[in-house]
Amino acid sequence: MHALNKNRPLRRVMLASATTVSGIVLLLALKPHTSPTVITDSAAPAPSSSASVTPGATAGTGSGKSGKSGSTGTKTVTGNTVQTRWGPVQVRVTVKSGRITDVTAVQYPQDNPRDQQINSYALPQLRSEALAAQSASIDTVSGATYTSEGYQQSLQSALDSAGL
Repeated sequence: MHALNKNRPLRRVMLASATTVSGIVLLLALKPHTSPTVITDSAAPAPSSSASVTPGATAGTGSGKSGKSGSTGTKTVTGNTVQTRWGPVQVRVTVKSGRITDVTAVQYPQDNPRDQQINSYALPQLRSEALAAQSASIDTVSGATYTSEGYQQSLQSALDSAGL
């Protein structure tokens, strides 16, 4: 006997209904693809090979007077490059009169659209938290754990080099 026997219309109705419901459930389960947004912060330069610092070393570039944490000059220090699971993270800090005035991510994972999407929302949050906290004791951004941890470590190394 055939499953769609014309002598049994209820069976046909039930099979058609089950197929329709299954199709609707599958369609609703699909997640739409969103195109990634890229960070367009003009203060964050694209990573380059000249910005790389070997772990354990710190590169400092003075812009203005170079002094200790109590001086009134402006000091810009680049932290260590921290290797994370998804790529290197490196932070540059500008300190003026013993206060953090700017934090810039020099290197961060951006090899694929997902990295770009994650970092487009994580880096501004990490920057604002570092400026508010005036230290490397900042919260981890949900969904960007590895980048957050690398950011904190690089920030701490830059602050140590700056004398804060």
